[in-house]
Amino acid sequence: MAKLQREKLSHQIYAVLKEMIADHRFQPGARLNIESIARELDVSRTPVWEAVRRLEQEGLVENIPNRGVFMSSLTAAQALDLYAVREVLEGMAARLAATRMDDSSLENMAQCIQRQREVIENQDYLAYSKLDFEFHAAVYDACGNEWLRELLETIKNKMRPLTLHMQPDFSKLIDQHAELLQALRGRDPEKAEEAFRRHNQYMMAQIREDVDAGRWKQLGGR
Repeated sequence: MAKLQREKLSHQIYAVLKEMIADHRFQPGARLNIESIARELDVSRTPVWEAVRRLEQEGLVENIPNRGVFMSSLTAAQALDLYAVREVLEGMAARLAATRMDDSSLENMAQCIQRQREVIENQDYLAYSKLDFEFHAAVYDACGNEWLRELLETIKNKMRPLTLHMQPDFSKLIDQHAELLQALRGRDPEKAEEAFRRHNQYMMAQIREDVDAGRWKQLGGR
């Protein structure tokens, strides 16, 4: 029973840490102070370490021997590799979702796009990051393939270091979201896949442009 209670506690701490990461509490490359987190959450270090090991498996943190636990960081090459994989998988998810997504989900996506426009108008990039994650997750949830959804969620988590460090044309990103939504509403698998792949290709072009202009540096490099 004690082991079950500890596992339940570590799961709760894992959820709290995931929320902290989503809120960008920890910057890429930043060191996580396990003792400080344990004190803040009023728990022992053991369930915190158990939660951290789950985050490490997901690629969100790195446990470096004799140095500590750090938020994961990305090079430009790693970011491009992630987007190349995500382009294919998101295209597949959109193709599947086009014939499976219900009207309620489509309406929620439309409302999400409207909120994206509002927060960008207010230059609230953290709020946009959360809404962007929500928008993409709606397609993942509707694709009907749990293996695909799990892979995409893992990739999105690994890309969190990027979310507040790139400054693309957000209005263009939102317009691309609207194009995808239109294809989904039209129940058109080919157009939905094309729209999502084009969305990823745009982000890859932005990374290459930043590299060529000397604006890119490893996010959180140590």
